[in-house]
Amino acid sequence: MTQRSIYKLVDALLVAKVSEPLEMLSQLVQHIVDSDRIVMTGGRVWELDADEDSYVLKYQYGEMENLILNTRVPVSEMPEMLSLATHSTLTSPQIEVGDRGLRVFSLSGVGELVHRAPGPLPPFALAFTSREHTDVFEDSMLVIGSAASTALRNMKAAHQDKKMRRDLDQAWQIQRGLVPEHHKTFADYDIFGISVPESVVGGDYFDYLQRTAEGDRLGLVISDAASKGLPAAVQALFVSGALRMAASFDTKMTSLVSRLNTLIYDTFPNERFVSLCFVELMSSETGLVLYVNAGHCPPLHYHASTNTHTFLSPTGGILGIVPEQQFRLENINMAKGDLLVLYTDGITEAQNRAGELYGEQRLADVVSANAGSTSEHIAQAILTDVSQFSAKSKYSDDKTLMVAKRSHSNSEMSV
Repeated sequence: MTQRSIYKLVDALLVAKVSEPLEMLSQLVQHIVDSDRIVMTGGRVWELDADEDSYVLKYQYGEMENLILNTRVPVSEMPEMLSLATHSTLTSPQIEVGDRGLRVFSLSGVGELVHRAPGPLPPFALAFTSREHTDVFEDSMLVIGSAASTALRNMKAAHQDKKMRRDLDQAWQIQRGLVPEHHKTFADYDIFGISVPESVVGGDYFDYLQRTAEGDRLGLVISDAASKGLPAAVQALFVSGALRMAASFDTKMTSLVSRLNTLIYDTFPNERFVSLCFVELMSSETGLVLYVNAGHCPPLHYHASTNTHTFLSPTGGILGIVPEQQFRLENINMAKGDLLVLYTDGITEAQNRAGELYGEQRLADVVSANAGSTSEHIAQAILTDVSQFSAKSKYSDDKTLMVAKRSHSNSEMSV
């Protein structure tokens, strides 16, 4: 058999649905010895015990001297094992005397090397015997060791992937549990929020925060962590917990955001950067709205009376860049029918196939075209337009929106 043929055969033997390395290698030895296409007559599996600096016999099968399972041999008494760190297979044969005569004996190291002070060693060693030393025997040993090591790496990667998926699922459950209901009504405001993560979990976050026991103020928060995936999700969870705790205190918005900035700086030494916009709606005839924008995308204020819009610029830097940072408090007044649209850069920085950005103007156009509708309809119209715009693009990011509409009347809120 050629090396390619041997590799294909061994690779086929390694597809057994097992979850432990020792079980896989034991099945491999049995299949190889039983195969009439490979010249092996017996085989063993040795496992390294790094703490005891010895190899332990875990499995044996076929024609070879029968050793007691769990026989332990110090590495110092198996000098051939030390050679497996630099030569994955010992093709120079040794002679083992058995009940049926002389047999050629050879070893293959399997798996990623375990580092130790005297020198690295493979975590497993496969020992095979054959009745004669041939080129096929040498080729088989080389291929078996290589294929088994690849299978172990794949098994480890599969275990890590499974664990990561499990961790991501748990993170998703936690993150989804913290996301508020989409709809929110407050005074004469109709509000709708939605977050669409690009992967299982994301760094975008939005929330509604009841600021006072009297219920005359409502906080709207939207945030975006600069990192991706699980690290971003952890940051989003941190921001969520910190803000929900702080919201129960009658703290100035600027002080609250400044303190959050320092917490992020102290807590995340590597992936620090978080943008955030904190808006506070007031139950007032003037439609007073306060806001602090920490390096976040500028919210869009749509003026119903003139069918125009204004973007609200940041009032401070991104959170987490420096430990001490000050933020300005700004305000606007929302007239009846006005809209306030908060969003993350997954909206305006969405790209089409040509690499063009969706942009603020296109966002403003969609808002203007749908200004007479409910906040939910406006949010969905924006998401639909962004999705169509970026349908064939390779780049994508989390997308989060909050739309607050000050209704003309209480009846309009249910439209």
